[in-house]
Amino acid sequence: MAAAQTGPEALRAAAAGACRALGGVFAAISVWERELGRLRVLVNVGELAAGEEEFPEDETYPVHEFPEIVEFLHEQGADGGEPSAWVEVAGEPGADAASAAYGPPGPPPGGGWGRGAALLRRGRGCCVIAPIVLHGRAWGELYVARPADEPVFGPADASFATVLASVTAAGIAQTERLEEARRLAFTDPLTGLANRRLVDLRLDEAVERHRADGTVVSLVVCDLNGLKRVNDSLGHAVGDRLLERFGSLLSLCGAMLPGALVARLGGDEFCLLAVGPPPDDVVRAAEELCRRATALELGEGVACGVASTGERIGPVGSARRLFRLADAAQYRAKAAHSRKPVVAGREGPDDPVLRLAEAPPEGGPERRRFRRD
Repeated sequence: MAAAQTGPEALRAAAAGACRALGGVFAAISVWERELGRLRVLVNVGELAAGEEEFPEDETYPVHEFPEIVEFLHEQGADGGEPSAWVEVAGEPGADAASAAYGPPGPPPGGGWGRGAALLRRGRGCCVIAPIVLHGRAWGELYVARPADEPVFGPADASFATVLASVTAAGIAQTERLEEARRLAFTDPLTGLANRRLVDLRLDEAVERHRADGTVVSLVVCDLNGLKRVNDSLGHAVGDRLLERFGSLLSLCGAMLPGALVARLGGDEFCLLAVGPPPDDVVRAAEELCRRATALELGEGVACGVASTGERIGPVGSARRLFRLADAAQYRAKAAHSRKPVVAGREGPDDPVLRLAEAPPEGGPERRRFRRD
C-alpha cells in the first residue's frame, strides 16, 4: 500500500510545513484505505489534544461517514475535476452533518458525528481539509486546524491548502518512487527475499559492529539440493516453485532470530544473517530449516553451513572471512550429505572447515567469488 511505503518523517515534515504555512496549531495527514473502508491517520503534529499521538498506531475512522471524500472520488474525481479544499467551523450545523474526522469512536454528547462537533471536543475553532490526490485518485487528506480565538479559515486559505495538498502528493509520489527503486535494488524478484547486494551491505555493517563492541554476528549459508534434477525432469517453472517454497521456509526459520536477514544469493544458494543472537540459537534455527527442507515433496533437502563470531574461528576482521567460513561449512555439509548444519569451529583448532576456508583446494578457483574487502 502507498501509505506503508511513505516515510513517517517525510509525512511529519509535510504536515508541519502545512500547519505553519496556514497559521494553524494542529495538522494531520490521513490515508484512505479503500480495502478496509476507512481513513487511517498517519501523523499528527502541533498542539495535540488528549488521546492524540504523533504517530498513532491505530487511529482510524470509517469512510462511509465522510460523504465529502466519497463524493470527490466518485463524482468530481471521476469526471476529471480538480480537488478543492473546504472549511469546517466548530459547532456549525453544516459541519455536524458531515463526519468527524478526528473525533472519538463514539457520538459526542447530544449526538452528531460532524467535524464541527469534533473541533469543539478538541478545543479548536475551525479546520481546513484538502484531498491528497495521487495518480488521479483520492489518496487521503491534509487537515489543518486553528484555535477558537483565531480567525476562521477563508476561501484564500482553502485555495492555499489545495496547493499544499498537491505539493504533499508530489512528495509522496517521489518517496514511493525512491522506495520502489530501493526495493528493486535489494530484493530477489522470484522469492521476495533480500538479494546478495543487501547481504553485502548488512554484513559489512555487522562485522564493523562486531569489531567495535564484540556483537555476535552469525551467517548461515544454504545450498538447496536437487534443484537441477527438478529443473531437468519437471521444468524450470516447478524449480521456481521449489525455490519460492524454500525461501518461505527460510523466512519462517529466520523469524526464530529477532532481526535476522534472509536472502537468496542466486541460483540455489541462500543465506541467513543474524546479529546479536547467541550461536546456539542460530544453529537451532538452521537445524529446523534442515528438518523442514527434508520434508519438502520436491528437492533433496538442503546443505547448511554456519559461521559465527561466537564460535572458535579466530578473529573476524572482514565480512569476506565470515562468508568464506560459512561457505566452507556448507561445502562440507554437502560433501557429507549431512542432514544437519555444519558449524565452523565446532571441531576445535584442527576443524577441517577452518582449513578449507583458509586454503581452498589447490589447482582450482574458490567455489564462490567473494566481493573484495
